[in-house]
Amino acid sequence: MKNIDVTAVPNEYKKAAHKEVQGTITEVSYSVKNYINKSRQLVTDQNISFQEVGRETVDGPDIIKKFNVYLPAGYNKDDKDTKYNVLYLLHGVGGSRYEWLEGSGNSEGNFVICNILDNLIVNNDIDPLIVVFPDGRSSYDWTDDSFNVEGTNMLGFYYFDYELRYDLIPFIESNYNVYANMKDTSSEGIEYNRMHRAIAGLSMGGMQTLNLIVGGYRCDSKMYTGTNGGWSNGFDKTILAQGMEDLFAYVGAFSNAPTSSDGKVLGSSITSCGYRLDLLYITCGDADEIASQDGYAKAINGIIEAVGDNLDNYYEIVIEGGVHDFNVWNNGAYNFIRLSFGRNEEHLKSGVIRMALNSY
Repeated sequence: MKNIDVTAVPNEYKKAAHKEVQGTITEVSYSVKNYINKSRQLVTDQNISFQEVGRETVDGPDIIKKFNVYLPAGYNKDDKDTKYNVLYLLHGVGGSRYEWLEGSGNSEGNFVICNILDNLIVNNDIDPLIVVFPDGRSSYDWTDDSFNVEGTNMLGFYYFDYELRYDLIPFIESNYNVYANMKDTSSEGIEYNRMHRAIAGLSMGGMQTLNLIVGGYRCDSKMYTGTNGGWSNGFDKTILAQGMEDLFAYVGAFSNAPTSSDGKVLGSSITSCGYRLDLLYITCGDADEIASQDGYAKAINGIIEAVGDNLDNYYEIVIEGGVHDFNVWNNGAYNFIRLSFGRNEEHLKSGVIRMALNSY
């Protein structure tokens, strides 16, 4: 039986599938109870301590945010017997819920990322799945996409895990026909559910998947931390996030941003989390002047030595000549989805895979 190989995206997968087998994109509003407010406090409806969050937690009003969702052809909300896996795709620092769509390019009147999804399904590489494109700033000013280190909009990136856990995932699983069910908190239920959720992100979103999902450091502006370490961009680390391996079995980081934690920290978090991570997929272009050395190289350094026995499949994929753009990120999504939700689990190679691709 042939294993799944990491490859360039086939050119035909970037082209639009027939209209009748194309998925749809819808923008959806939902209520958020967990976010950073104007005073840099964490508004939450949960019993979360200052020690866990590293800042004051307070009550506050809900805010309304939006996400985009890809629903595969044939999805019927009334067909409760047909269930779907879910992939969450996170955007970069200046992006929004539209970045994966508009940034991926357009071919034959359709977004390239949607063409890739349609063709993966049409060619039976994966079962039909739902893809959620969130806005990754968990802050009252979440629509502000400016790069302002001292802004609450930027701080919101480092607290997105609370919105994801307590607001977005419950909304998705209450309103769409998916396998996973947040309400089942039995040990068997948790193990089952996490195998039907995947999460990946580009650039700042790649940092989020590593720091917040795997378990690295939250960050804040040095003006507020009062420290002199960290990065030349004005950020420094604050407190270690607990990770979300209880919710996700598959994690991908594409050209992860410089504030990503180092591999020893990430590996130690996987070791101590209590859940086996089925897949960790990290990729970057070797000509990426933003992420290659300050993000990717740091995140992979020492991770396998620190990871212990809690990681089944680990991929380090270097794209030769790749820069900080959607050629690399579409390739990351294509391969990550196949490895996470390929039709036959026996296709997934086990162990550590380190390789270079000379094409997208």
